[in-house]
Amino acid sequence: MADAKVIMPQMGESIFEGTITRWLKKEGDRVERDEPLFEISTDKVDSEIPAPAAGTLREILVGEGETVEIDTIVAIIATDEAAPADEPRPSPEPSQRPTRPRAEAAGRTASAAPPSAKIPSSPLVRRLAAEHGIDLAGLGDKGTGSGGRITKRDIQSYIEQQEGGSAPSPPPSRVDRVPMTPMRKAIADHMVASLRTSAHVATVFEVDCSAILRAQAALRPEIEKGEIRLTVSPFFVQAAARNLRKFPILNSSVEGDEILLKKSIHVGVAVAVDDGLLVPVIRDADKKELRALAGAIADLAKRARAKKLRPEEVQDGTFTITNPGGFGGLYGIPIINQPQVAILAIGGIEKRPVAIGDAIAIRPMAHLALSFDHRVVDGAVADQFMAEVKRTLETWTV
Repeated sequence: MADAKVIMPQMGESIFEGTITRWLKKEGDRVERDEPLFEISTDKVDSEIPAPAAGTLREILVGEGETVEIDTIVAIIATDEAAPADEPRPSPEPSQRPTRPRAEAAGRTASAAPPSAKIPSSPLVRRLAAEHGIDLAGLGDKGTGSGGRITKRDIQSYIEQQEGGSAPSPPPSRVDRVPMTPMRKAIADHMVASLRTSAHVATVFEVDCSAILRAQAALRPEIEKGEIRLTVSPFFVQAAARNLRKFPILNSSVEGDEILLKKSIHVGVAVAVDDGLLVPVIRDADKKELRALAGAIADLAKRARAKKLRPEEVQDGTFTITNPGGFGGLYGIPIINQPQVAILAIGGIEKRPVAIGDAIAIRPMAHLALSFDHRVVDGAVADQFMAEVKRTLETWTV
């Protein structure tokens, strides 16, 4: 048999590591090509990763809960193909795999993970605990690391206390320590990095949504004949995407001292999931009609919540739209999704009294907030873009 290396994939252009949250197979199991093999988590996506080849899962090299860099070998599959007679069987590169006893690597599988593996700690800490017969579950609320993580110092302190006699009982905890999930930690890192990177500025426009609501009512019977539900989101995506053609600086990124103007308009649409936010990407959104956008948004949102997105579906976004208004928010000032330079937030649509000429009328109004990177986008350009988006929405015709 030949060996196939299973590697940690890159789930986005600004993502350089991933966390294995669950192995769906254990060592010795039969796997088929493209069959889900393990689950990973990043700030961009929770996803099932398929097996690269058919065969037997010979060895798991990275356990559940461990975070490794992209392109790291995480497992070896003994494939059904015969190995060439003149070539030795490939083995994982030493630099890709931390040194650990064979028993430890074999023990961290989906079906046989020890209770201590669920405690936030590093492989070194778990090895020290095993060598000294320490149950990490008993220290689960005493970690001094970030998020209650048990550190090497915690283990050494516990050992010293045990060797020196019974230690005084610690005072009762006044808080519940809940460790961040891999996705939440990755989101936190990504958001802080964005604030450090970009010069964030925001502009807010108020939009009369009467025209798009009329269009929605007129188009719904035809579009919703299938399983597609026509929400207002496709109207905002199309209005933004097509106006990005006129303002290419908003569809760019920064690399050193250069501005990269993207030729394609790939719009990411933020989707709320159980433990965070995912941003699947609609490719060439400016070229899609309303029905296609409605279908793409519904499909990506459904599969994002079911952890069925493919890696390429969260990559190469050039502009992002988020919709806090779906939960009743008036408007929000979002953080830019790096390496992009702008993000548009859609507020809730509410009927309000507005001045129409010299009269007062009740209109369905919404606030649109654009956060942009002032390193490359001037306020005048940002406002011109928003004014065009507003005009497009307020003059929408079927």
